Amino acid sequence: MTLDGVPAPVAKLDAQQLLRDVNDATGAGLEFRGQAAAGEVGAAFVRWPDGRDGVLTRGFGSAADLRRTADALDAARRDGLPVPQYELLAELPDCVGVVQERLPGRVPQTVDRALLESMIALTDEFTGRGGDLPVPSMYLLESGPGFCLHESLQRYDDRTRKLLDRIREVGRDEPGGMAGDDLVHLDFHTGNVLTDAGRITGIVDWDGIGRGDRRFALVTLRFDAHVRLPGADLTWFDDLLETRLEPAVLRLYWAHMTLRLVDWSIRHHTPADTTRWLDFAEPRVA
Repeated sequence: MTLDGVPAPVAKLDAQQLLRDVNDATGAGLEFRGQAAAGEVGAAFVRWPDGRDGVLTRGFGSAADLRRTADALDAARRDGLPVPQYELLAELPDCVGVVQERLPGRVPQTVDRALLESMIALTDEFTGRGGDLPVPSMYLLESGPGFCLHESLQRYDDRTRKLLDRIREVGRDEPGGMAGDDLVHLDFHTGNVLTDAGRITGIVDWDGIGRGDRRFALVTLRFDAHVRLPGADLTWFDDLLETRLEPAVLRLYWAHMTLRLVDWSIRHHTPADTTRWLDFAEPRVA
């Protein structure tokens, strides 16, 4: 907790220390190649002794959870989805170090409607691929594990306390959770895809993975578009959400993303960022 009682931010990754720990535990002999610029918590580029490039991250969840993620991604890769292979899981005292394949392409420098539409179309490939992954919680009635923290909104100000009350009301309504058997990427935004010559070559950051409703990704992407395309006319995207999602389901997913991003902005960004998310997200929760 900070002095004002707001939960502390998530610690940034010390990539070089994690790399030393992974090498000590496994003898992998990985070489540090640089810090990845994108991402809120952090990742590092590494190289195997045989010259292959990889990406090192701190895995969240148990080794068993991460092996299940690896299996789900392997199945998706076999079916042609551009997702990375998990090449090493290193069980460490305080976390699991994950080394995954480095996919071709770069995080897109330009975000436009064409990219959003390509990403929207790609979510159809998630249909029925959830396998035995767990159904993700929306965390509307209790705090999540390091994100979606209720305490941040409870302690920030009167506006966020009232919003938290409405979010909890959504959590008590029906539906109270996600349904379905699709593959779900819980953080499907433009910073988590790679492109080359306008073509999507990779979908990364599968720490948030589950079985449920692939359409959840559309709501995540709509929140991202609000930031990436300030001032743009995104009426077409709002219309698409209302066409594809039943009102109660859209309200459920919207409440989750509102909680997630308002909490994260309180703990990691500025009051102006928090106000921006409140102004954008509050009306649809209400």
